[in-house]
Amino acid sequence: MKEKLNEEFIKQLSRKKKEPSWMLEFRLRAYQEFLKLDNPNFGPHLDIDFDEILYYKSTSEKVENDWKKIEENTRGLFGDLGVIEAEEKYLDGVSNQYESEVIYHHQKTKENIIFMSTDEALKKHPDLFKKYFNSLVKYNENKYTALNGAVWSGGTFIYIPPFTKLDRPLQSYFRIDTESLGQFERTIIIVGDYAELSYIEGCTARSYSKNSLHAGVVEIFIGNHAKCRYSTIQNWSTDVYNLVTKRAIVEKYGLMEWVDGNIGSKVTMKYPSCILKGDYATGNSISIAYAKENQFLDAGAKMIHLGAYTKSNIVSKSIAEKKGVANYRGTTMIGKNAHHSKAHIKCDTILLDENSKSDTYPKNSLNNDTSTLEHEASVSKISAEKLFYLKSKGLNEFQAKELLIMGFIEDFKKELPMEYAVELNRLIKE
Repeated sequence: MKEKLNEEFIKQLSRKKKEPSWMLEFRLRAYQEFLKLDNPNFGPHLDIDFDEILYYKSTSEKVENDWKKIEENTRGLFGDLGVIEAEEKYLDGVSNQYESEVIYHHQKTKENIIFMSTDEALKKHPDLFKKYFNSLVKYNENKYTALNGAVWSGGTFIYIPPFTKLDRPLQSYFRIDTESLGQFERTIIIVGDYAELSYIEGCTARSYSKNSLHAGVVEIFIGNHAKCRYSTIQNWSTDVYNLVTKRAIVEKYGLMEWVDGNIGSKVTMKYPSCILKGDYATGNSISIAYAKENQFLDAGAKMIHLGAYTKSNIVSKSIAEKKGVANYRGTTMIGKNAHHSKAHIKCDTILLDENSKSDTYPKNSLNNDTSTLEHEASVSKISAEKLFYLKSKGLNEFQAKELLIMGFIEDFKKELPMEYAVELNRLIKE
C-alpha cells in the first residue's frame, strides 16, 4: 500500500532512520520546494503521477557483510546480475542497494578510507557529512533535486584520504524490484589531495506496466592533483523515469572522468557535470545512449571552466532505432578568468531505421580570447555499402549491423572496466 507524500510521511521516514533534527528540517524545506517547482521546460515530456509512486520500501533491518546472510531470492538475483562474482574477482569494496536501502556492504581494502551507505555516514561521521551534503547540488535546483532532498534514502558515501590510491575499484549496485517504486539514493564522494579513486555504478530494474522513478543525486569533490573515474552502466527497464543530477568540482591539477552508459529506461534526463575550479583542472566525459522501442534518452554533459589552463573533453555516442529518440544536450562554458583553457565536444549518432530520431542541443560559451572551444557533431545511418560488403563476407544482416555498432562504440568500451565492457556487449546484442 502506497503512502501519500506529505509532511507526515517525511517525519515518519526521518524518525525511522533516527536522523538528527537538522536533517528533518532539511527534508521539509526540500518538500516545500518540490511542491512549488514545475517539471523542466526542456527535453522529453514527463508524465509522472506522484501519488502512484512508492517512496520508500525497506527489505532488511540492517546492512550485511556476508552474502549467506542475505535472503536467498535476493542473493540469487544479485548472483544472476554478476555482482557477486565481480566482487570476488575485480573489486576492493562493494555496496548493494535493493529498493530503498543498502542491504549488503563489504570492504576489502585496509586503507584508512570511509566507504559506507550515506545513511550510515550521517550517523558515524556527522561533521564530515554535513560539510559536503547539499553543498554542490542544491535541493532547490529543480523539481527532482528537491524530491530527492525530501525523501532520499541509501546511496554511497566515500572519503579517500590524501595520498591514498586504491589498487582496484569500489562499486555500488542499485536494483528496483517493486512496481512503481521510487529510488532516491544520495551519493557523496570526496577524493583528497593526491588521492585516486575508480568507482563503478550499476543500475537495473524489473519491468512492470506502471512507471517507476529513479531520481538520484551525486556530489563529487576532487582535491588538488587528485583523480576520480566514475563509470556507470544503467540498464533500467522501459517503465523507469531516470532523472539524475550528477556533479563534480575539481581543484588544481585534479582530474574527473565520467564514463556513462545509458541502455534502458522509459525516459532519461542526465547530464554529468564538472566544475573546473582550480587552475590546470581537467574534466572528461565519454557516454553512450542507446534508445529503442519508443525510449527517449536526453543525455549529455556539462563542463564549466573557472580556473586557468583548464581542459575538458566530451565524447557522446548515440544510437536510436524503433522510434527511439537519443538526444545530446550539453553545456560548455569557459569563464572570463579561465584563460588559456581548451574544450572539445564530439557528438556522433547512428540511426538504425527511418523512424528514429536524434538531435543535438549544445550550449557553448567562450568568454576570453586566449582559450579555444571546438564542437563537432555527426548523424548518419547504417551504410548500405558497408552492409553489402560485410554480407558478401558471409555475415547475415543482423550480424553485419551488430559488427558496425560495436565498432561505433569502441571508444566508449575501451574506457570501461573489463567486466563492464563484457556486460555492455551483451546488452547491445540483446
